[in-house]
Amino acid sequence: MLRTGLGYDLHPYAAERPLVLGGVEVAYPRGLAGHSDGDALCHAVIDALLGAAGLGDVGEWFPPGDETPRGVRSLGLLEQVAGRLREQGWRVVNVDTVVVAQEPRIAPHREAMRANLAGALGVPPERVNVKATAPERLGALGRADGVAALATALIERD
Repeated sequence: MLRTGLGYDLHPYAAERPLVLGGVEVAYPRGLAGHSDGDALCHAVIDALLGAAGLGDVGEWFPPGDETPRGVRSLGLLEQVAGRLREQGWRVVNVDTVVVAQEPRIAPHREAMRANLAGALGVPPERVNVKATAPERLGALGRADGVAALATALIERD
C-alpha cells in the first residue's frame, strides 16, 4: 500500500535567533520565529509524513506549550515522527521539498539539508530532494519577511 502526503509551513523572520533549515544553521542575520527552532523545512516534512499516514499534523503532535520544550530541534521532532511511522509498519519511499525564500541562498546548504533530513528519516540521501525558489520579490516572502517550505512524502507499508 502506497500513501502520499503534502506538508506546508511558513515562519516569519525574528531577530536574535539562528536560522535553521533542514537541520542546518545557515549564516543569516535573522532566524525564524517559532516555539521550536522554527525550522520550516523540517515542519513541512513532518506534516507530509503525518498526512500520508493519516496521523494529524505537527501542531497536534508537538503543541507549542509545556509538552514541547521551547527551542527544541525540529530535526529531532522529525526523527520521532519517522520512528513512529516505522513502528506502525510504514517505510519512507521518498520525500521531495521546496524552500521558498527571497534570501538567503539555499543552494550552498542543499546537500547538508538533504543529508540531515535523510538521516532523520533513516533513508539514503538519494530518497530526499531539497529544492529552492525565490518569490521574485512578490508578497511577504518576496520582501524577505520569512521563509516557507513545501514537502511531499511517499510512504509504503513494509
